[in-house]
Parts: sequence; C-alpha cells; structure tokens
Amino acid sequence: MRVHSWCLSVAALWPDFSRLLAAGLPRPIRATMSLTFNNRVALVTGAGRGIGKAIAELLAKNGVTVICVSKSADSCGAVASAITATGGKAKALAVDVADGAAVAKASADLLAEFGHIDILINNAGITKDGLLFRMSESDWSSVIATNLTSCFHWTKLIGRPMTQKRWGRIVNISSVVGIMGNAGQANYCAAKAGMIGFTKAIAKEFAARSVTCNAVAPGFIQTDMTAALPPEAAEKISSVIPLKRLGDAADIAHMTAYLCSEEAGYITGQVFTVDGGMVM
Repeated sequence: MRVHSWCLSVAALWPDFSRLLAAGLPRPIRATMSLTFNNRVALVTGAGRGIGKAIAELLAKNGVTVICVSKSADSCGAVASAITATGGKAKALAVDVADGAAVAKASADLLAEFGHIDILINNAGITKDGLLFRMSESDWSSVIATNLTSCFHWTKLIGRPMTQKRWGRIVNISSVVGIMGNAGQANYCAAKAGMIGFTKAIAKEFAARSVTCNAVAPGFIQTDMTAALPPEAAEKISSVIPLKRLGDAADIAHMTAYLCSEEAGYITGQVFTVDGGMVM
C-alpha cells in the first residue's frame, strides 16, 4: 500500500496542530447542545403563522425578545400574545413589508424603542403561481417586492446598527425552489434564488463587523396550505422526498435559532437546505 507524502506530512505535524487547536478553543466543548442568547432582540417578518410563527416562538423560549411582524395585526398580535402568556417577551407590529416607506418608519420606531435589534429573520413571503405565459406583471412584481425587496429594506435599515455594534445575526428564509426551480413559480423561484445571492453578498459585506448572514432553504413543510391537500397529492409530494414525509415548521425554526445563537458565530454566507434530502 502506497502512502502519499502529504499524509506523512500531516501525521508529522499533527501534534503541533492539535496543541494549537486546543490553545485556541474559547471554551470546552459540551456533550449536550444548548443555545446562548445574551440579552438579544429579534425581528421576525411573516411571524403571524407557519414558519415565522415557529421561529418567533422558539426564539422567545430561548429568552430572546421577539418583535413579531406581519401584514395582519390580528395574526402577529395573536402570536405575540401567546408568547407573553407563557412568560416570554414579544411585541406585535403590523407592517406591509412590500412598502419601503412603511418599513423605514417601523425600523426607526423600533430602534428608538428597543435601542438595538440583534437578530433579523427575513421570512415574509407570498405566492402568486402561474405558468410564465399566463403570469401578469403585477403577479411578478408583488412576489418580488414582498419576498425579495423587503429583505433589502429590512437588512439595510436594521443591519447598519448591527455593524456599528459589531454583533448581529441575519437569516433569510429562502426555499429549495430557489436552488432547483419549479414550473409555475417563476416569480417565487426568482425571489428565493435572489435571496440566496443577497445572503452571500451581505455576508461578505458585513463579516468584518462580526455580523453573520445565512439562508435557510425549506423543502415541503406542513402548513395550513398543505394540510388542505387531498391524501393522494400529499403522497405524491412525499414520494419525491428521500425521508418520505413533509417537514414541520419546527424543523426550520431549530435550524434558524441555531444560526442566530452565539454558538453560530463562525458560520456566514451559507445556505442550509432543510428538505428531507430533496436537494443533495
């Protein structure tokens, strides 16, 4: 058996490397995983239901003060009330994230009230599906404005104070269709793919200020919409997923919470597919 010279070199250097590695560890690695949040405030868009709701609730359980944003005052209000009823800290704010002026006012008001927003979750999104030849310009523009341009507004306005404080976490909730495409969703796929490019650009711009930016790309997740599917349609969807089931909103929330924690400080510019193995 031939041993490559580089293997011998690594073996020879390993004792020195291991000592350097041990010396550089800021704290011992624990056997169990617990997430650390040091007096953090998070803003979650699209927090009135589904994935956004699950993210807001999980962050609140970890001691984060959560600002629940959605277009509907009733939906985000219900989530915030449920969080506070269980001992968490939350505020509801109804904002049309597609309205840049409304986002600017909301950002200024929230920063004045809280002093700092450390975590931004760009999750708000809509669909207006249709084949390209039947898709109206309005359907195209509204999906791009809500799903992608809103990320630009929130990140620009909330991200600047993060860079000044030299700490921040930004997580953009994209989709596997932004990676693999999907017929009948040209607008949605374009927006979600745009979020991935946006994530990588912001990660490079903000890294020197210790602000991370990552994307989570969910696959088929159980929501109110998928719950209404007939059994045969659900089975067809499950058949293309290697794990043979739909995911839960909690699956996305747990990945997102980790990326927002102190423990994820060395991860940026990455796209995490949470999809049961659809994209691999």
